Amino acid sequence: MSTTTTPEKITGATIRFAGDSGDGMQLSGTQLTNTSALAGNDVATFPDFPAEIRAPRGTRAGVSGFQVQIAAEDIFTPGDQLDTLVVMNPAALVTNIGDLKTGGTLIVNEDSFQAKDLRLAKLDENPLDGVGLDEYRVIKIKMTLLTRTAVEELGLSAKIADRCKNFFAMGFVYWLYNRDLQPTLDFIQSKFGGMPDIAEANEKSLKAGFNYGETTEAAISTYQVGQATLPKGRYRNIMGNQALAIGCIAAAKLSDRDLFLGSYPITPASDILHELSKHKEHGVRTFQAEDEIAAICSVIGAAFAGHMGITASSGPGIALKGEAMGLGMILELPMLIINVQRGGPSTGLPTKTEQSDLYQAMYGRNGESPLPVVAPQSPSDCFATAIDAWRIAVTFMCPVIILSDGYIANGAEPWKIPTFDSLEKIEITHPAPREDDDPEFLPYSRDENLARPWALPGTKGLEHRIGGLEKAAETGDVSYDPDNHQAMCELRQEKVDRIADFIPPLEVCGPEKGDLLVLSWGGTYGACRTAVTRAQSAGTSVAHAQLRFLNPFPSNLEEVLNNYDKVLIPELNLGQLKALIQAKYLVECIGLNKVKGRPFAIVEIEQRIAELTR
Repeated sequence: MSTTTTPEKITGATIRFAGDSGDGMQLSGTQLTNTSALAGNDVATFPDFPAEIRAPRGTRAGVSGFQVQIAAEDIFTPGDQLDTLVVMNPAALVTNIGDLKTGGTLIVNEDSFQAKDLRLAKLDENPLDGVGLDEYRVIKIKMTLLTRTAVEELGLSAKIADRCKNFFAMGFVYWLYNRDLQPTLDFIQSKFGGMPDIAEANEKSLKAGFNYGETTEAAISTYQVGQATLPKGRYRNIMGNQALAIGCIAAAKLSDRDLFLGSYPITPASDILHELSKHKEHGVRTFQAEDEIAAICSVIGAAFAGHMGITASSGPGIALKGEAMGLGMILELPMLIINVQRGGPSTGLPTKTEQSDLYQAMYGRNGESPLPVVAPQSPSDCFATAIDAWRIAVTFMCPVIILSDGYIANGAEPWKIPTFDSLEKIEITHPAPREDDDPEFLPYSRDENLARPWALPGTKGLEHRIGGLEKAAETGDVSYDPDNHQAMCELRQEKVDRIADFIPPLEVCGPEKGDLLVLSWGGTYGACRTAVTRAQSAGTSVAHAQLRFLNPFPSNLEEVLNNYDKVLIPELNLGQLKALIQAKYLVECIGLNKVKGRPFAIVEIEQRIAELTR
């Protein structure tokens, strides 16, 4: 820690690293996050990837960013305006400077503002030379030169040496915020230990950045963020896709199943496949199929065989899976269909977040094909969501859709690791073998949840027909009878409707009645909860409710809606939940809609709350 400055104690800070996609900004942000979590801070992150896989270096399209909020209090978002912005080139500066608060700290790699760099960023003049940055505290550092100097004795090429400059930037930020270098030094050894020269170069660069701050006193002051008060327990920093994968493994163990994932890579869902493929020792099998259709059909086969079947994709892949999702529904087999939403339509904004697949989840199949829909609210909540979804799937014998999104999938926060014994078991039974004199097996008979029996293939006496053609009630034989088709469509819808009595009622944070209810779902949770909490502190009559279950809705939702004069629904789409709510309950709602590939800022929701409660 710094010995030349007295750190200013602050409750939190929002920091963003931004540079070319090859500058290691994601690594820098991740290491700052992990170090801060180990220091006892609450943390929340937001990575921002370029949409182009190989965008030209130095261009605006190739800018990659990683934002982290570190705090000494409970937080729900990675922050709004930035306290500190680190930029590695002109393109990163012009695309991110608008988010830096007045008086905020701008740290610039001065070496990358040459004529060629300005040309690539489509700038006519050097922004560091004008007056446009006067409202910020600008710290210009020759990071490229200083990094090369730090590693000079190792005899590395300039190209290799320059790859270490993200560690220099990281070291300077560690000095600025009084972070401990040791966790990152340990990471360097574990990551690059097999390449001693690279490991040493990164270590030297990290320490050089820290020492630069220490010896030059480049900033007026440094900062100290105290420890957050979190419930006692064992924690780890976890991303949403990791939490979904681990939650699925836990659900499989709780139900004594092997887990099978059939998937085809697609941004931003691929990390679920990557994570699950690491856990073969826990009975996990992963299959990277040749396409999305093969992926979900393999999952149907796994479910038919009695395993926990999962597929994971994003909107375009879910569109391809639509017919097979209908097949899983009419077969009435339990499986999980994970949609990590991204900007659409078509290829859309593949690395940006959105919530525009709600209609697709509700209606994106031919015929009357209702499926339950569950949505996590944060990265750590993905763990519990996976377990909840699988419990519904096996209790009601149907596929269940999990609607995550890019913001949740790639974001990270502390997760209190539960003990396995604290998790409720998921009981599953299969029909026993039948003898010749036993009554006929009826594969589409029903229990109190309208769930049919999960008959395992190869079990004596349980032979039955499967396929996509309409089934006769109870026997499952092919039926073209119009009255049977009507009855089966109504029965399958009724089964989904009954889930409303199985899930918990909707909880409200704030007054049970009042002027305004903010109703959110998915990744808008953090911004909505924070905005409402601030408004409540100012004396505003406002409450917040988060919908985890989107089909069916909680049984008390209509009652909750009617307790407030106005209902505000913020969504990263053009009003899909709003339309569903108004159609079902005939309650007029107010939409706050955004489709810019970025999450809501807290201030956007605060402003709308203020307008509606004047």
